[in-house]
Amino acid sequence: MADEALEEIGRLRAEIAALHARVEELESALAERSSGGAAEGAAQAGAAGADVHAAFGALAWLLTPAPALIRWSPDGTVTRWNDGAERVFGWSEGEAVGRRLSELVGADPVSPDAVRALLLDWTENRFASATSEGTTRDGQARLFRWTHAVLRDDSGGAREIAAIVEDAGDPPWREHVLLGRLQLLLQLLDHSRNSIFVKDTEGRYVFVNRAHAEVLQRHVFEVIGKDEVELSPLAPEAIEDLLARERHVMAGGKAMQYEESLLLGDTSIHFSTVKFPILDGRGEPVGLGGVVTNITSLRHAEAERAALQEKIIVAQQAALRELSTPLIPIADRVVAMPLVGTIDSARAAQIMETLLSGISNQSAHTAILDVTGVRAVDEHVADALTRTARAAQLLGTRVVLTGVRPEVAQTLITLGADLSGITTLGTLQSGIAHALRHPGHQRSAG
Repeated sequence: MADEALEEIGRLRAEIAALHARVEELESALAERSSGGAAEGAAQAGAAGADVHAAFGALAWLLTPAPALIRWSPDGTVTRWNDGAERVFGWSEGEAVGRRLSELVGADPVSPDAVRALLLDWTENRFASATSEGTTRDGQARLFRWTHAVLRDDSGGAREIAAIVEDAGDPPWREHVLLGRLQLLLQLLDHSRNSIFVKDTEGRYVFVNRAHAEVLQRHVFEVIGKDEVELSPLAPEAIEDLLARERHVMAGGKAMQYEESLLLGDTSIHFSTVKFPILDGRGEPVGLGGVVTNITSLRHAEAERAALQEKIIVAQQAALRELSTPLIPIADRVVAMPLVGTIDSARAAQIMETLLSGISNQSAHTAILDVTGVRAVDEHVADALTRTARAAQLLGTRVVLTGVRPEVAQTLITLGADLSGITTLGTLQSGIAHALRHPGHQRSAG
């Protein structure tokens, strides 16, 4: 496909060259004819030439060769010179790079003051235009337009000046190029999914793309010349807030980016908005531009993701609670709950709930609480253990506390924990053996 496209471009360029040659041929014929008897022939030739010029212009903007791109250091030494520059000025890249720009084009198109002006705010991607006379390699004097920018180093200083150069002395050709670029730009904006618009200083629309006209539910022609109050489907207070933001942007002279949520009927629409002042050549505001992206679906997806994440967190917490308070059936009517880690008020409540539910479901006569893995036993833990044991005893179940190390026992005594009615043993194994010797267990086993 790429080869076919290249062949098509080559064919069109050849066709343009032939048409151009035909124009020159007709113009030569006109020059040779006398002003009298050749008037009719001259008119016909002129008409044919005009048709060829029109055809040439219609295709030229699509197939315009690469623009002349030149870069040079602040001292004027050329660092880049492309094929377009060679076409315009006649010097090849090998001849141009390393020489001073003024020697090649007969001018210094960008003054030091212009460079400093573009360095005032290095965070902005700014450029400017200048028109100056110059000369080509063969000595022809022409008028050139230099659209230039300053390329900066890491510290913000001028590293290079870059410029796109156009021949400003050929108005018909320049008009065709400008028209082509305008058509290209309009098509690009019209096919954007973002809402793009320009307003004058009075807030009236002077340009909208198709997407923004659809938001306003109007044809583009119905929007031009009208303001937000006449067009917007928003509530009056929302319109005033929108206009206040735009006045702030115009007064501040800088772009503003923000998110906003607007109510259209019963639907809340979320937008990511960039608004910026449009400045003339003197830096004075002449209008306001805006690029607005509808991010409603993105915000809805984020809300759904957050809700799902919250559900996952709740489920994980429930699973962790179950894992942190496991109730293990040891034998018929004997259950054990090994406790590990730190016990806080929420976990103490979970321990009591799980233990009492398990005792009830299994009609347990003995419940073993193993505290071997409990990190620290303080007054809070002691209270939780004793309350759990008392609750189990109310259900007719005896409680065996295992894993009580000497230091734990000393802490419980120091804290004055009431362990009456609770059997304390050193290991979980001894607690299980003790439970299996319980008379209730022996009767059920027999």
